[in-house]
Amino acid sequence: MAQAGSGPHGDPGRWAMIAQSVGDAIIGETLDGVVTDWNSGAESIFGYTAAEAAGRHISFLFPEDAKSEPDTILNRIRLGERVELHIAKRRRKDGRLIDVSLTDSPVYDGAGRLVGAAKVARDVTDFMGSQARLEASEARLRSVLDTVPEAMILIDEGGVIESFSATAEVLFGYTAEEAIGRNVSTLMPVPHGERHDGYILRYLATGERRIIGIGRKVEGLRRNGSTFPMQLTVGELRAGGRRYFTGFVQDLTEHDEAQRRLGQLQDELVHMSRLTALGEMATTLAHELNQPLTATANYLNGARRLLANVTPERLDMVREAIEQAAGQVLRGGEIIRRLREFVARGETNRQPEDLQTLVQEACALGLVGAGESGVEIRYNLDPKADVVLADRVQIQQVLLNLVRNGIEAMQDVPFKRLTVGTRRIDRATVEVSVADTGTGIVPEIAAKLFQPFVTSKTRGLGVGLSISRTIVEAHGGHLWAEPVATGGTTFRMTLVTVQDGEGDDGK
Repeated sequence: MAQAGSGPHGDPGRWAMIAQSVGDAIIGETLDGVVTDWNSGAESIFGYTAAEAAGRHISFLFPEDAKSEPDTILNRIRLGERVELHIAKRRRKDGRLIDVSLTDSPVYDGAGRLVGAAKVARDVTDFMGSQARLEASEARLRSVLDTVPEAMILIDEGGVIESFSATAEVLFGYTAEEAIGRNVSTLMPVPHGERHDGYILRYLATGERRIIGIGRKVEGLRRNGSTFPMQLTVGELRAGGRRYFTGFVQDLTEHDEAQRRLGQLQDELVHMSRLTALGEMATTLAHELNQPLTATANYLNGARRLLANVTPERLDMVREAIEQAAGQVLRGGEIIRRLREFVARGETNRQPEDLQTLVQEACALGLVGAGESGVEIRYNLDPKADVVLADRVQIQQVLLNLVRNGIEAMQDVPFKRLTVGTRRIDRATVEVSVADTGTGIVPEIAAKLFQPFVTSKTRGLGVGLSISRTIVEAHGGHLWAEPVATGGTTFRMTLVTVQDGEGDDGK
């Protein structure tokens, strides 16, 4: 070690050579704080050579705001104490402050007398910078996890919770201290919680993913015992040779409630659309109902007159008149039945329906009074397009709207033909089409035909086609319009078929 006035290489003894070879700074000083020894590690760390440092008071290494610190340390050395400072600021020759970890120890001579102090210092600036960056990164991560709307839960391979974000505390009702150390199944109701550990074990053993890496809707369990719907997304990470799983949880309670309210509003809108359609048909419906009622009255009046002067021959005529009256009553009753079913609000109820029957019933209602306007109806029904999964009343509402639109489009044309067809597209899809020979749709209307409140009619709100498309899309299908080259428009909609094994109660 270099001594005052001895040059940079110092005592050639073994201990001096060892002191010179270590990377840490080793500094000797008197009890008054004067530097006597300065190894190569000190030169490297502080930037001063041994010749520059020897003979100077140790305070030249201290920053301006710590000039009293050397005396405090030396006072403790004089009392025979060993002073350890894990982190302290010291100044290099270039003026830069560095972080050092150091130890000051008393030095005794052969007679046991206290003669000075030995300082060992290690530059930990880079370590402290890395530590500070790590702490800042962790702080930022905690801040993000505490402010994101999703709750974050970290578990180990055994399903034990190791981290629990502030959002998770609010969502589940546990504090982080209460949750950490518990099995994550605590946060799931039976039987989901019981299955969770099995999912993890199966994944670790086989790599088969049931939840890991896949987002899905599950149920959560709060501390108070209440359950709630949640979207769970699970990821996997490795750190320190261990495997962890992160779960991000989103509370779907408000989302599900909003969807329920939206469904109610859509049902109300669809119902009002049906009432509007019937309002527009009121005149023709009244006429159609008046026909069987008038015919019934005529038949019964005729039977009454025949009974006034009854003869055996006239009894057969009375019997026939009563049978005809009964038929007309049934005809009127059938019209009323269809109207009641069509107007009834009810809940959406999708079930297997015979497509041919569904189409023909809807057309029978839509064509009320159409015969008088000279409209010819043709059916082109594919027997392979048989059973669809649908809410019968809602799909009939769409068909009724398309049929009535087609009839109105043909009011001012000489050739009036409405063609209703079905065809199977593939194993899962069928198509229903309604084609008219009317005037067609002008381009400015065609571009926004399915938008609300767009109509070419003199009456009506222009919401029928918008609602019809909403209904069809809710059934997993599509609704669109195509111009016909010879004049007119074809509306097409697709519906989902009932495939083998569906609609049989799962057997």
